[in-house]
Amino acid sequence: MTDLPGVIPSQTLRSLIEQGVIHATPAVLPEQVQPASLDLRLGATAVRLRASFLPGKGRKVAERLAEFEMHRFDLGTGMVLEKGCVYVVELMEQLALPAGLSAVTNAKSSTGRLDLLVRVITDEGVEFDRVPQGYTGKLYAEICPRSFSVLVRPGMRLNQLRLRQGQAVLSDAELIALNAEVPLVSGTAVISQGLGFSVDLRPASGDLLGYRAKPHAGVIDLDRIGAYDPADFWEELHAGNGQLILDPGAFYILVSREAVCIPPGYAAEMAPYLAMVGEFRVHYAGFFDPGFGHASANGVGARGVLEVRCHEAPFVLEHGQIVGRLVYERMAEVPDLLYGAGIASNYQGQGLKLAKHFR
Repeated sequence: MTDLPGVIPSQTLRSLIEQGVIHATPAVLPEQVQPASLDLRLGATAVRLRASFLPGKGRKVAERLAEFEMHRFDLGTGMVLEKGCVYVVELMEQLALPAGLSAVTNAKSSTGRLDLLVRVITDEGVEFDRVPQGYTGKLYAEICPRSFSVLVRPGMRLNQLRLRQGQAVLSDAELIALNAEVPLVSGTAVISQGLGFSVDLRPASGDLLGYRAKPHAGVIDLDRIGAYDPADFWEELHAGNGQLILDPGAFYILVSREAVCIPPGYAAEMAPYLAMVGEFRVHYAGFFDPGFGHASANGVGARGVLEVRCHEAPFVLEHGQIVGRLVYERMAEVPDLLYGAGIASNYQGQGLKLAKHFR
């Protein structure tokens, strides 16, 4: 493993699996390894909870489950996780991280686009989706379907893990220099603690600007790809005056105005812009792999799909309003896989696009 700081690439992930730093029963599959992350698999048993929780210092997940457990069940050949309920599923993968190596997790793109909140918790965890250096133990996925009930099975991959060595986030000055070398965004780059991106409410072609989840839709089997009619689950939103009023509690799929690019030696994570600009959230699935939207990986820029949920009060989004930012990090090495190059990448070159389960 290289001593350079940065996000751990695919070839090093394979090495760490061989060394037992990442181990699983059954063994990790080759197809779980992505350019800058590892897909995580659901285990066999789900526990329905009264409430979400974090274990806290000195406490294990298993002992805290007894406080909040309503019932547990075997996922078997498939079980429905109901909308509005909270579940914990032990993952197949476990970690034995050495000093200096930490991990962060996030939902996969298709998971986020279904408004399926998936977060990792660990023994003694005080944060979701963060695994401290030196952690040895199990990983658990907390799952809360927000808009649609979903059918899940053991082995399904709803989230992914990214390993980091040291600190490799680009400063604004470094990001400006990188953007001068390789344009990271179509149009003018707005750089402030990351690369800002805005919402597109005036489509260049047609008048479809996004989708709003229907409140009483059916169950989605997460193994069925291209199987569902969007009209059964989504209401289309059409362009008007460049504004969209977000309803509290509603879930929207929108798209960024800019096409973005992640060069091969970098990875990025989507982050909120500023809490002060409005009570809404624009990201659930936040990893952007090396090669996303990049010419070396058959990309020509790809727009970011925005998973938007409004909170306290109706809020007016305006065309071109900055709603989020991409925080770029160096890879420890250029990965031997790139997003969209020789691997199944559902969203390379994307525009406005629903999850892969819809026709």
